[in-house]
Amino acid sequence: MTDFTQIGGALLILTAYMTAQAKVLDQDSYLYHVLNVTGSTVLTCLALTGREWGFLLLQGSWALVTAMSLAFRYRRKWLDDRGMLDFDPVRWEDRPVSESALGLPPEDAV
Repeated sequence: MTDFTQIGGALLILTAYMTAQAKVLDQDSYLYHVLNVTGSTVLTCLALTGREWGFLLLQGSWALVTAMSLAFRYRRKWLDDRGMLDFDPVRWEDRPVSESALGLPPEDAV
């Protein structure tokens, strides 16, 4: 039973990855994140019960990062649906970068 569960969890993650690589799924879609978080959570639980610490670290991190991405995406949609999202992206080229921020000496000191 454990082998089938491991294979199922791995197939969920691989399905998300392969469909994103084939441009079938967007990496920011709900389905992509749900496949990833489900597969990695299954594998995390199996790693915990099997006391496989390296695998637990890998899959636990993967599950946590994916769950956070899913939560942020859901929160952004929730705010946008209620008109509470003021989206004004900061464009890096619109902001001058000071030379001191780059660690360079001021021009008059050279």
